[in-house]
Amino acid sequence: MSLHATDARGEWPVYGGDPGGARFSPLAQIDRHNVSRLKVAWTFRTGDVATHKNAATESSFEATPLVVDGTMYLSTPFGRVIALDPERGTPKWSFDPKVDIAKGYGDFTSRGVSTWRDPTRHDGASCARRIFVATIDARLIALDAATGKPCADFGSRGTVNLRTGIRNGIEHFAEYEETSPPAVVHDLVIVGSGIADNQSVTEPSGVVRAFDARTGALRWSWDPIPRDSTDPAWRTWQGPKAHDTGAANAWSIITADTARDLVFIPTGSASPDYFGGERLGQNLYANSVVAIRASTGKIVWHFQVVHHDLWDYDVPASPALITVHRDGKEIPAVVIATKLGHLFILDRETGEPVFPVEERAVPRSDVPGEQAWPTQPFPVLPKPLVPERLTPDDAFGLTEADRAWCRERIASLRSEGVFTPPSFRGSLAVPGNIGGSNWGGVATDPVHGLIVVPTNRLAAVIRLIPRERYHSEMMGEGGGHEAVARGGEFASQRGTPYGLWRDFLLSPNRVPCNPPPWGALTAIDANTGAVKWEVPLGSLPWLPKGAPDTLGSINLGGAIVTGGGLVFIGATLDSRIRAFDVETGKVLWTGELPAVATATPMTYRAANGKQYVVIAAGGHANLGLPMGDYLMAFTLP
Repeated sequence: MSLHATDARGEWPVYGGDPGGARFSPLAQIDRHNVSRLKVAWTFRTGDVATHKNAATESSFEATPLVVDGTMYLSTPFGRVIALDPERGTPKWSFDPKVDIAKGYGDFTSRGVSTWRDPTRHDGASCARRIFVATIDARLIALDAATGKPCADFGSRGTVNLRTGIRNGIEHFAEYEETSPPAVVHDLVIVGSGIADNQSVTEPSGVVRAFDARTGALRWSWDPIPRDSTDPAWRTWQGPKAHDTGAANAWSIITADTARDLVFIPTGSASPDYFGGERLGQNLYANSVVAIRASTGKIVWHFQVVHHDLWDYDVPASPALITVHRDGKEIPAVVIATKLGHLFILDRETGEPVFPVEERAVPRSDVPGEQAWPTQPFPVLPKPLVPERLTPDDAFGLTEADRAWCRERIASLRSEGVFTPPSFRGSLAVPGNIGGSNWGGVATDPVHGLIVVPTNRLAAVIRLIPRERYHSEMMGEGGGHEAVARGGEFASQRGTPYGLWRDFLLSPNRVPCNPPPWGALTAIDANTGAVKWEVPLGSLPWLPKGAPDTLGSINLGGAIVTGGGLVFIGATLDSRIRAFDVETGKVLWTGELPAVATATPMTYRAANGKQYVVIAAGGHANLGLPMGDYLMAFTLP
């Protein structure tokens, strides 16, 4: 298996290591024999926690830095961009876009920046290299990489307002945001968007746009929901409101095959997530990976991983480009990781599956006005990476009381395995909306032909509430009291007959009701689709003393693979970064962190010749864990 060549200088110039999202570095100074000696080289604090004391309790520091031309660049949840000396972790410059943090945001984070070298400008010229950041308040900003000053010739004094020209409009500020670094292909900067889930049928459109990297001028736009009746996907949206639906947005990382002039767009569910009666049909191009000609914005092929999504099963992760050796052929391919724990491996040029995919019958909806799609795609290989069914006999608990509670709760729900539709009774979603895979995605190893995938195994409960009862239940009256007491999330789904309540299936002691491991790390042979190894990943910090440390943890963040035969990953809720042997899955090193690292690490070689591994440790506001603003670098002594 081979991939895009990673920079020979030991840089990390793109969020995923290279434009194709390989997350592989050939650096091998740190290897299986010496990784146990890793020590903290430096720690940098962004200052966000001290500066934004209120907002710091709502944000998550999830950035993966870049290292290019001898400088490290990173973003903070508040849109600040910071340039550091990668040997010492000392600041060179910082830029503050003055995000209004009082506005309120959904996923209050920024996962990184992007960079572009203008070949028409000489070294030392202003904005010869640009740093692009897409801020949480939906601005695309171009900065001079040398000084951090806005590039005056880009947009309006360095800024393009991404809220301009959005179909359906933006009713509330928090409905539309940017959390992912843009993709840069040739002289184009390509951005998707983050759109708040489950608010209404007519949420803002999930348009993907390409802007000129020099001027900020719009070069093309593509809406995942077809608005033109000549589009072949038009007929897959049925009903008078269907083509006014919003979202289906690309909130995760867009990857590119620059040689083939292709970008791979991962799209999410259409609005709202859990009731599709106003958007009947298969709903192409939602919940898909869509290959688009980068220079023109025209669709080349598309592959849908979930038809007519009713479960918030977005494509959450960046598509990763690999080369598969199969049946004597070398196939350029793309790997799609899904919240279902499915891995689809497709021909990069055609979108045809490299391994068989079957359409299988799934349960029907019993909600008036809904028509669940009768079949869903299942990859034959690789096999699903997470369980797809949970019965009362499977109930887990650290105590017999917990187990009994979980058994009774599971028995009370509609539960027919994966793709059980939402219901009034309450339906069990296995896996829940956090995955399977989430935005951490996959890392690849071209040396050993492996795909490394972190996954979650956490069931969720989904319940639709008739509109006439929604307000009273949300206020804890009548049948809603139990839901309010347990917590969870209410969502209005305006424009439909039903509101929503959802929550993860946890016992009163916050222990998952499904059997462990609740998080795992799996290595797949890319050429055969077989699992090479699988190990539990992390542990939950709130479990009582004496609980086994092999139960696994919910994880948010990805892995990287290095030429030293190592997999590095944070992601877990126990505030650690780990190094695994890429061939066996054995843990070779664990580094303690000052906060949870819900981020993907990176690695680089500095001018002093040393290899470093860096990860952001910032906690996670939604998980109620201690917050931080630490960037941690490790190297050999």
